[in-house]
Parts: sequence; structure tokens; C-alpha cells
Amino acid sequence: MPECPTCHQTVDAKALNCPYCRTPLKAFGHPGIPLHRATGSESLCETCTYHADDTCNYPQRPDARECTMYQNLAETQQQEMMRHSLANRSGFDLVSVQKWIQRNPLVTILLALVLVSLLLAQ
Repeated sequence: MPECPTCHQTVDAKALNCPYCRTPLKAFGHPGIPLHRATGSESLCETCTYHADDTCNYPQRPDARECTMYQNLAETQQQEMMRHSLANRSGFDLVSVQKWIQRNPLVTILLALVLVSLLLAQ
């Protein structure tokens, strides 16, 4: 269970506000979206993926202390490295195949039809 960033009490993951100190835990008007907060003296932007690749359009950038879109740069890089190491180990890059299928839907449908017709012909 998560804890409140202000009073450090354990709160329900679905809680919109802390029941002890009333600190908002979810984005205003968007109860399903978590509200990330900076804990130290540096802003969230310093460690955010969107700030690093310059795709962030948040008005408080680069000094945002709270953000709903925050994505930890170190975690993203670690996940990317794991994905590439799995692809290199197996010799089969599933992400590339998925991207090819998305870019070529008509060819994918035609290949599927040919495969089905070959299976039915046997």
C-alpha cells in the first residue's frame, strides 16, 4: 500500500486524498491518474523521460514539483536495456515485428488469408 508524501501514513491505493492530512493523492478531476511529487530539492523534470527527450509540454517545466505524466528516466532506460538484451539473446526482436505489423496491416491480412487457405487446403 502506498503512503502519503506529506504525513507518511499508509493510505489506500484508490484514495483521492489522504484521510489523515487531506493531501491530494490523485490528479484533480482525474481520480485514476496518480499525482507524482518531488521529494527532494530538485524538480521532477530532472529525472523525467519526457524532459530528457524534449517532448514535455507541461507549463511548469523545468521546475515541476508535481506531475501526472512523470516517467522515471532511469526506470525507462533499464526497461529498454532489458528488452534489448532479451531480443539479442533470443535472436528475435518481437518489438520490431509488432511495429512492422502496425505499419503494414494490409500485407499482414493478406499473409493471414494465405496461411488460412493453405491450412484449409490440406
